[in-house]
Amino acid sequence: MARGDRALLGLGLLWLAGLLLSGWAPHDRATWLMEVAPVLIAWPLLFAIRSRFMFTPLVLALIAFHGCVLMLGGAYTYARVPIGFAVQDWLGLARNPYDRFGHLMQGFVPAMVIREIFVRRALLRSDRLLAPVVLLICLAISALYELIEFGAAVALGQGADAFLGTQGDPWDTQWDMLMCLVGAALALIALSRWHDAMCRTRPFIQGSSTLH
Repeated sequence: MARGDRALLGLGLLWLAGLLLSGWAPHDRATWLMEVAPVLIAWPLLFAIRSRFMFTPLVLALIAFHGCVLMLGGAYTYARVPIGFAVQDWLGLARNPYDRFGHLMQGFVPAMVIREIFVRRALLRSDRLLAPVVLLICLAISALYELIEFGAAVALGQGADAFLGTQGDPWDTQWDMLMCLVGAALALIALSRWHDAMCRTRPFIQGSSTLH
């Protein structure tokens, strides 16, 4: 079995265990399904493209962690995650911050996924455009997610409260998008050099990185 296939198998087993644990007795079954939907889509997609594009270990690890964040939020709903209450008490916050963390990760992880695709497929002629393009795409993803939440609120009414996780904050949508943008920026600042080194050793099959 190739190394990439072993990594995907490990990711699949980890997520399967997480899905079983989080879905055993979630706080709200419909909310759980909506929250873990990206996990149910991501692994089959990663498996389908594995022969054409296998992500670096760094990005696969980030994807694995993000899936666990989603499953934990789905199990309790983001406003009720126990570790969030612990942080709330520790920092003296007015609300459970796990939802904020979830949206931070919504920027942090996709930023590296998008960056890897752009770098290894050499989609940009100028390296200077890479960071702005990644940030804009992450912000667009966040805006799309907020529109999905809006649609859920319209369709389900008060039944969507657990999925929205607003906790009474009228600026929750704006905070969610800001946290996503901050997460994407932090990922680019913290991981770009390490990521570049990994991408150089794993060029795309039809091209190579533009970074030198």
